[in-house]
Amino acid sequence: MHFIFGIVIAAIGYTLVAKTEWFLRNFGRIEFFDKYLGMEGGSRLGYKLIGMLAIFIGIILFLGMWDGFLGWLLSPLMRHNA
Repeated sequence: MHFIFGIVIAAIGYTLVAKTEWFLRNFGRIEFFDKYLGMEGGSRLGYKLIGMLAIFIGIILFLGMWDGFLGWLLSPLMRHNA
């Protein structure tokens, strides 16, 4: 099941990156990205960053590496000196 979810999430991410201008025209600007990344390219860059994050998460799910990735990512928080 994770295989299908990974492909779908990666495809959605690719669409966000490839069709950024369409998303900007139809869904509007994202105020957070305009405020912190500049007025002209902020929302465009924001849509691309969200798309690239979705592609990355989709590939991780597709390859079945989600548990290992989360273990690596959260390992500094899980360590303790017992």
